[in-house]
Amino acid sequence: MAPDLVSTLGRTRKLLVLLAGLTALFVMPTLFNNRKVLADQELIVGCPGGFATVQAAVNAASPGGRIRVCAGTYSEQVTINKRLTITGDNGAVLKPSAMIVNTTNLFSGAPVAAVILVRDSDHVTIRSLTIDGATNGVAGCSPLLVGIFYRNASGDVRECAVTNMKLGLGLESCQSGLGIFAQSGGGVTSKVAVSDTSVHDYQKNGITGNEAGTDIEVGDNVVTGIGPTTGAAQNGVQIGFGATGAIRQNSIMNHIWSPCLSPSMCSDIATNILIFDANDVVVTQNTLGKSQTSVSIVGGNNCRVQGNTIFQTDVFDGVALQGDNNMVTSNHITNSYEAAVFVNGDNNKIQANKINETPVGVLKAAGSTGTTISGNSFVNTPTPVVDPPPPAGIGPRPFR
Repeated sequence: MAPDLVSTLGRTRKLLVLLAGLTALFVMPTLFNNRKVLADQELIVGCPGGFATVQAAVNAASPGGRIRVCAGTYSEQVTINKRLTITGDNGAVLKPSAMIVNTTNLFSGAPVAAVILVRDSDHVTIRSLTIDGATNGVAGCSPLLVGIFYRNASGDVRECAVTNMKLGLGLESCQSGLGIFAQSGGGVTSKVAVSDTSVHDYQKNGITGNEAGTDIEVGDNVVTGIGPTTGAAQNGVQIGFGATGAIRQNSIMNHIWSPCLSPSMCSDIATNILIFDANDVVVTQNTLGKSQTSVSIVGGNNCRVQGNTIFQTDVFDGVALQGDNNMVTSNHITNSYEAAVFVNGDNNKIQANKINETPVGVLKAAGSTGTTISGNSFVNTPTPVVDPPPPAGIGPRPFR
């Protein structure tokens, strides 16, 4: 073979090797990326080619995966124990019938039947689903009926609707029926955020965060009680028993326990917001109306009630403090039956509130020391500040 031809073929072979290397350099990442896309592809429920049930998709999903629930009604309870994001299309409804026990209350050990149970995991997001308990079939006060239960788990509930968490005829007085419930136990820390969600037609509480280790953020939601009822005394949002958190920019109203008609005849009280044996809770920029006490802090310390609009409080007070070192500041409180603010505790601050149309502006219990009352404005309020002994034996009933 001629030397020039050998040289030419050698160069050609080198060029082909170089091109093959460049091809591998560009093609292999593309193949890898394609595999990655397939691995991260969301699972579909209810649409052609998808899973028939939400639970089947949850079981099949890898941790960190995504599930899309197509429009339709799914008669099932769902348990989640891994990192997931579940998003519903418009019209996606979980509405189980004949609900069964699927977990227990971490404090009492009592049986719980939850539509969605999130347990022993973090980063679990539930978004754009309707949770409907209308056909739950629970036939007694037990098991406890819950819409969404974060049990030793963390995550987010966003843009959901939780409704009809209540029992049937004859069971209205049972302390059951929670819209959303976050609870911790055994030293576990749970952080749950509930936002842009509608919660209504529940029997006991709308949104609840209980026990030490629970940190619940409740923001930009609409929480609506069933109105006057002789059943369970309702609470719109409850943070209690060592939990902490914040309640911001919500609309919460319509909590009335019918037998409570005057301070002398009330064994229970319905509240829009109940802070019970919980410290460092922030309640700010909410709209709170039509209840027997709008904000009740019982045994809480270092809580802050600030910048809220509070109106039409029947029987009792716009804000009731029974604890120490709390602050009530810059609220607009209108049309409270007894007092705009009731204080029974030490070193509380009642400052810069605008109070209109209430018999007493600030009702301070005898024996409370170190409380500062300053900078408040009073209109249509015959007695701005008064200091009688507190009423005995009356208070809201928390869920536990």
